[in-house]
Amino acid sequence: MNQNPHLRPSKTAVLLLNLGTPSAPTAKAVRAYLKEFLSDPRVVEIPRIIWWCILNGIILPIRSGASAKKYASIWLPKLGSPLMHYSRLQAKELGEKFAHHGEVVLVDLAMRYGQPSTQQALEALQAQGMERLLLLPLYPQYSATTTASSFDEVFRVLSTWRNQPELRLVKYYHDNPAYISALRDQVLGAWDKDGRPDFAAGDRFVMSFHGLPKRNLMKGDPYHCECLKTGRLLGESLGLVPGQYLVTFQSRFGKAEWLKPYTAPMIEELSKAGCKRVDIFCPGFPADCLETLEEIAMEAREIFLEHGGKDYRYIPCLNSNPKWIDAMYDIAHQHLSGWSLGVESDAILQERERLAELAKARIA
Repeated sequence: MNQNPHLRPSKTAVLLLNLGTPSAPTAKAVRAYLKEFLSDPRVVEIPRIIWWCILNGIILPIRSGASAKKYASIWLPKLGSPLMHYSRLQAKELGEKFAHHGEVVLVDLAMRYGQPSTQQALEALQAQGMERLLLLPLYPQYSATTTASSFDEVFRVLSTWRNQPELRLVKYYHDNPAYISALRDQVLGAWDKDGRPDFAAGDRFVMSFHGLPKRNLMKGDPYHCECLKTGRLLGESLGLVPGQYLVTFQSRFGKAEWLKPYTAPMIEELSKAGCKRVDIFCPGFPADCLETLEEIAMEAREIFLEHGGKDYRYIPCLNSNPKWIDAMYDIAHQHLSGWSLGVESDAILQERERLAELAKARIA
């Protein structure tokens, strides 16, 4: 077999980008993950020297053990990290979707922090003949803290390559009809199974998104606006009116003001006001993870029930919902327009080899 890299079939690839997860629910593994994550200047915009002291002197020693216990509470038997499991499953099923349509597209997964690293994923695709690359973040709403950071890491790796691939980026898809339809299908599937909330009786549907410091919004990050639009479009697609659904923001950290309203206080407020049932969903997380399974499905449930609520229902993330796989395929296809999604014919490969031999003859 000819090993000349210039004679390999030229392939198109889609790389799914997600945040990452510890390799195990242990203090050591969580500490390593948190250190990489919280050392990213895109994530924490505090002067480096000051933040280094806070991170290494306070946060990592205190939070690593506590976070490890939380990860242990949501770790899947034999499967490990839910985020890793579902993200890998999404990549696998998206690849199968392309194959079902007779298209040859490489699909892989990279984590911004932890494994599989961006460098590992890119080098694996390169070894398979990737010449065209589409980056598809598993962050529907754009933020500099997530989307831009993942792009930064891709750019950093590619900056070391002599022969770079053509590159396209999916910046956001918070209002993409296929994405909204997949969210709607996930919610309706839960309601078909467990019954629809009685909104006339005061039941509420809460959409919880990951929070950000308010200063990010003031500096121009569009994330807040995109979350609100996703919430409005999903609410409308479910036939709801404002008041029946609420958009909130979770995972607040530190003393600075973050995007409001905060999820936990809103859950408490609803229960104290006499709301008996809350259905809660996290549209910004395509795959279940610590922030959804522990913070929302467990902690928020306790808050609601402790303050008078009676019926708290967590609706799982999109995970491997077939409509979400369809949506990823549609989103990717929109951005792959004009690129070859097939296998080069024998005639094309033979012509490339002939031209390569002519080129070698000239050099010699």
